[in-house]
Amino acid sequence: MKYLLTGTILSVIGVLLSTFLWSFNQAYVIPGGIGMLFLLGTMVTSGSMVSGDRMRANFSTESADDRKIRNRTTFRLALLGLPSLFTAILIYYLF
Repeated sequence: MKYLLTGTILSVIGVLLSTFLWSFNQAYVIPGGIGMLFLLGTMVTSGSMVSGDRMRANFSTESADDRKIRNRTTFRLALLGLPSLFTAILIYYLF
């Protein structure tokens, strides 16, 4: 839960910074960037950016502990980025 809370705090800081730098009409820019950055990190750490044979090779050579750490990192990055993406989409479509 601390990663979700940290992501929410980053989202609020991003909205405030965007509002301060630009108007509220563009308050979605920085939270959207933060969310996309963490989404990109999630895709890289999950291994979804490689081809099938590379994924199979990585899966067969990593240990169960390494896989557990990789999955935990992927989940944590997703929890950090989701509040920012949700906030950016909400602000974009509502205001």
